[in-house]
This record gives sequence, structure tokens and C-alpha cells, in this order.
Amino acid sequence: MALADSRAKRNSFWSICPNGQKTKDTMIAYTLFSGSTGNSIYIKNGSDEILIDAGKSASAIDKALCSLGSALKSIKAIFLTHEHSDHTGGLEIISKKHHIPIHITAPSYPRVAYQGSFVSQSAISHKIHYEVKVGSLTVRSFCVPHDSIQNVGYIITTDEGESLGIATDIGHVTDEIKESLLGVECAIVESNHDKFLLVAGPYPEFLKHRILADTGHLANEDSAELCLFLAKNGTKSITLAHLSRENNSPELAFLATREALDKNGYGEVCLSVASPCECVKVR
Repeated sequence: MALADSRAKRNSFWSICPNGQKTKDTMIAYTLFSGSTGNSIYIKNGSDEILIDAGKSASAIDKALCSLGSALKSIKAIFLTHEHSDHTGGLEIISKKHHIPIHITAPSYPRVAYQGSFVSQSAISHKIHYEVKVGSLTVRSFCVPHDSIQNVGYIITTDEGESLGIATDIGHVTDEIKESLLGVECAIVESNHDKFLLVAGPYPEFLKHRILADTGHLANEDSAELCLFLAKNGTKSITLAHLSRENNSPELAFLATREALDKNGYGEVCLSVASPCECVKVR
């Protein structure tokens, strides 16, 4: 696929399973928003609905959920990866209107609770490695290196055994990340930047160093390597997330991982790219 695609072709990267593969699983997951302007992931199993992060306004998140036949009033819990505003920006208004339990690790808790009185009333502090059951969904955290006070990824499983792994804002891939994601059916993985575009681009040097650091963000080539590891261990569907608008493109991210999968005999693995502002089906 050529890199110089039209906008219409670019939008084709933002859909699940380019090869048309379907599943009969009961767990449903969508990225609602993805990137530096805001992040949120919606997960549903039966009547149990949760969000991972709420980095957009309450109205924007509610509108996205309504487009999927849901609403904020249906959400039973919100799980935060870390305290940065692109993951927490909508919490105060959401908490004021809906009083949804917000789960966050203890190191990040003070910064999140400081956002407002309604958030502080809804936020629940946990040790870094924790597990919470929300109806038929079990959510388990694991450590992810990033330049936040604390960052975690999540493994979400259903009572029926379906599984989804989420790891974004990854400075570098650790053994814990690999072990935690090992064997998940579906995964949402960061593919933040193309190293050449970042180094040659207009960002100030301090910001380039921050992104490239071991506590920064994951480059396309490193994401492709992680995705290949997942495919080798049974993952059937992968969504690339948290792309930089300035230092990446859906095409570059998609092709880096697609080529790694295809060259190693994993062409059947579904691959999609999360959109900054459109709902993208993960499973």
C-alpha cells in the first residue's frame, strides 16, 4: 500500500481486521480517542461497561459512547493508566454528573484527586499491581515505564475467558510488559513515532530526548517487534494506538507492524490503527 494515500484510503487504516476476519466473542472494545489530544477506550461485556482513561471532555466521551449505543450513565467504572491530562481531562465533570468509581494507582492518586472535589470523591487508590472485578470483567494492572508518576497497562478478561491487553505510553518494552500481555487474544499497543521523522522534525531537542528516552514513547519499529512477539504467542488482533500527529502517520505505523507480521508468517493477524477522534473497533 502506497504511503501517499488519499484521505479516504487513510481512513481505511482506522477499521478492524483489514482482511475481513470476524469474531463471535461477546467482549466488545473500541478506542474512542487516541493520541496526545486525549485517550479513552470503551469495553463492554454483556451489561458490564467500563472505560480505560477519560482524557477528553465529558461531552465528547458521552457523544462517542452514544454513537455506539451506550452513554456515560451506563459506565460502571473508569480505570486510569496514569495521571497525565490526556488521560484524565474529563474526570471532574464526569464525576460531578455520574459519580463513576475511578480506579488509579496510589502514586498517581494525589495528582488525580487534586483535579477537583468530585474526582477526589470518586477516585479509589490501589497498589501498583492490583485487580478489580466489575461484573463479568476482571481488570488487572501491570507496570509500564513512562515519565509519569506511575503508569500501568491493563489486562481485561471476561468470565468466559476472553482477553484484551492494553499498553500505551511505553518508554521501552520490559519483560513485565511481555509477560503480562502474553497470550491475550487482542491487544492495544502504542506505536507513537517514526524515529526519522522525530529526529528530523521541528520539535525542540529536549522534547525529542524526552520522547526517545526509556521513559518516553514507543517507536514504530519497537512496536512492530512487540506485536510480532504477541502474534507468536497467540494474539489474533492488534490495534496500534497513541500515534503522534507530527512524527508519525497511520500509514507508517501500520506498514511497520504489518510488514513484520507478514514476513514472519503472521499475515492472518488483524491489524488496525486507532484514530485521534473516531471510534475504532478493537474486537
